[in-house]
Amino acid sequence: MRILLVGAGGVGTAITRIAARRDFFERMVVADYDLARAEAAVATAAADGDQRFAATCVDASDEGAVARLLAAERCDVLLNATDPRFVMPLFRAAHTAHAHYLDMAMSLSRPHPDLPYEQTGTKLGDEQFAVDDQWRRTGRLALVGMGVEPGLSDVFARYAADELFDTIEEIGVRDGANLTVDGHDFAPSFSIWTTIEECLNPPVVYEADRGWFTTAPFSEPEVFDFPEGIGPVECVNVEHEEVLLIPRWVKADRVTFKYGLGAEFITALRVLHQIGLDRTDPVTVTAKDGTRVEVSPRDVVAACLPDPAGLGDRMHGKTCAGTWVRGTREGRPREIYLYHVVDNAWSMQEYGCQAVVWQTAVNPVVALELIANGRWSGAGVLGPEAFAPRPFLDLLTAYGSPWGIREQQSV
Repeated sequence: MRILLVGAGGVGTAITRIAARRDFFERMVVADYDLARAEAAVATAAADGDQRFAATCVDASDEGAVARLLAAERCDVLLNATDPRFVMPLFRAAHTAHAHYLDMAMSLSRPHPDLPYEQTGTKLGDEQFAVDDQWRRTGRLALVGMGVEPGLSDVFARYAADELFDTIEEIGVRDGANLTVDGHDFAPSFSIWTTIEECLNPPVVYEADRGWFTTAPFSEPEVFDFPEGIGPVECVNVEHEEVLLIPRWVKADRVTFKYGLGAEFITALRVLHQIGLDRTDPVTVTAKDGTRVEVSPRDVVAACLPDPAGLGDRMHGKTCAGTWVRGTREGRPREIYLYHVVDNAWSMQEYGCQAVVWQTAVNPVVALELIANGRWSGAGVLGPEAFAPRPFLDLLTAYGSPWGIREQQSV
């Protein structure tokens, strides 16, 4: 397998360090608009004498340039580790170059123009699923939403449906952490661009008798008790791909996604929204010398915050991603939580990567290995739920990152 990895930020760098320990691929070309970032991402592997990695420069928004790079490097698959703005050009470039495609976040949504907190507009992933037939005709696979959330959480949902439940009333993805960052009161552990997008958009909920509908941001707060010492965290509804993916392949009466953000984080996001700093459309700024430049307010916010990839040595605690499921088994009520916890101290010691980006990065590498060895195969635009979950979960454990299952107290 020959891989083009586009995006050399925190997740992209973690991907190279995880993949360097595996032998399923022949070559990985790491491309970024900033050549220095791409070179830094492969530096650890290069220092160890691994000749499979190379760095180059490409603009992720230029689908023609990406398609040409795929062809020049004879890559079988494009792995997208950029933020969601670049999903569609990279998705189209892979199709043009007759390569497989894999991402960790799907095409962007657009709220309903009149009833944003009641009805869906353009949903996450709609642009990709709209061309599923084109991918099927070429025999190529576009595996969408294959990070940790979405990704591993979706694998958990399929595993629960296949092996743990006879009927499912609700699947609720629940994400929480007890991470702290020395010297920062507000320092997101993931891309602030993506965080603003998913947290301030109308959250989507799925119900079998109603379909997909939306609510207000941060709605339906609940306290969820996370395992391995993290403890109770208040979680709220957030727009996320799992709610759009899981019902396509797994039968459940209701599907939700709730994120443990914390009151201070929610307040900061609300203030950004109130003063317009979450906007992506450029505004004109006049410098002291009279120079006028066009800048996106959200890009300014991102530039003012610390790079999440560089926070690892000041970060403490654990992050947990998981899927809570309630239903029946052999006629009896059952409630479980399938989860994956990463301790920042462990991920920094083992890989030099902070916990959140490492947890995101390990899952696409596992998926690529399954595709390379034929355990996962298919054509078209497919989510993680479309594949057998057990091979993935077994291989994730073999990577040294075990998952857990906790029986819940039914109420």
